[in-house]
Amino acid sequence: MASRLLLALLAISILSSDRLVKCDSEEDNLLQGINSYRTSLNLTALTKNDNAKCLAKGIADQFKNQLCTNTTGADTVPGTEPQFSNYPTLLANCHLNVSVTRDGAIMPACVSNLVPSLVLTNFTQSQYSSYLNDSKYTQIGISSKNDWMVVILTTNTPEGSYLSVESASLILKSSFAYQLLFLLVGFVLLL
Repeated sequence: MASRLLLALLAISILSSDRLVKCDSEEDNLLQGINSYRTSLNLTALTKNDNAKCLAKGIADQFKNQLCTNTTGADTVPGTEPQFSNYPTLLANCHLNVSVTRDGAIMPACVSNLVPSLVLTNFTQSQYSSYLNDSKYTQIGISSKNDWMVVILTTNTPEGSYLSVESASLILKSSFAYQLLFLLVGFVLLL
């Protein structure tokens, strides 16, 4: 009896880990494809941003039960994008706020079974390509749920860095302290 239970738990563990690896694999494959695309345009490769990935996961969870239409994903007609009333909550769950996400780009795409070549095409050959072609984007967060893949691009500016609220606050405080110290040293030197 105990050996059967142990065997069942082992099987569940293997199946669960395979699913997690598959999800990461889809996201890693997309990142590799996007970076190859950017390299072909002589742009720098995007690096992973955990806070953007967190928000991408929250948004993918919002889309997971939506069907693909021309008001969702890469085929979205401008002005018909879905609005999430809980967007502030999604940001807060990732320790973000609007001030550090303003310059980022959120790009959802719906592809049946997340076929890798079609997912990549949905980003590189749609209205999203203008974001991928822009050198101001330096980092990326990717998450998927069901037939949805959400990509978030970030910048290295304060308004698009996707730094957590705590990190941004610490940077501001240290910047202020540095400026205060600089003024104090300047004042002392004038005496």
